[in-house]
Formats: sequence, C-alpha cells, structure tokens
Amino acid sequence: MDNLLDLQMSNAITASSSSDATPRTGQVRTAEEAAAVAEEFEGFFLSQMIQAMFSNVGNENPFGGGAGERAFRGLLHEEYAKVMAEAGGLGLSDRLTAEILSYQQAGRDV
Repeated sequence: MDNLLDLQMSNAITASSSSDATPRTGQVRTAEEAAAVAEEFEGFFLSQMIQAMFSNVGNENPFGGGAGERAFRGLLHEEYAKVMAEAGGLGLSDRLTAEILSYQQAGRDV
C-alpha cells in the first residue's frame, strides 16, 4: 500500500511541477502586481530550498513517519515557504520587484 501511495505522490508532484507554477512577469501592469509576483517567486524558490533541505531527513524521530507525513510533506514545505516569503524571506522579492519594474520601464517583454 505504501508503494502505491509513493507512486501516486510522485505522479502528483511531477504533474504539479510541470504545470505553470512559476510566475509570469509579462502580465504585470502595476508596482503592486510586480511585488506580488516577486513574493510568489520567492515563495516558490524557498519551497524548493526547503524541499531539498528536508530530503534527507529520516523518519526515525519520535513523532514522524508514516503515509500521512509522506502525503502532506510537500504541502507543508509550500506553506513554510509562503509564510517565510510573507515575513520578508531572503530579501529576494524586493530585488525582483525592482528588476521587473526596470524591465517594464525599458519596454522589454519579460
């Protein structure tokens, strides 16, 4: 049963990562939209970093493991990343917002 769950989760993760999960900066029209896209991208970046950080964490801890944890681990990482990005994150969103706006001002299609 666990192998089936692992296969289903792997398929779901592959399908979600091949979708349009990355932000589209070409549709940004205002500074607020640029800031929102930059924060979304920072959350996406942090999610990838957190996933890599927890990839080798085993289930040997007293409160971990099982099919439930495997099923929802990705969602937990995404929520951690969203909270971190909303709280200021790594400071990437400020730089990204400035870059998006500079591309827009230069008339480039991002």
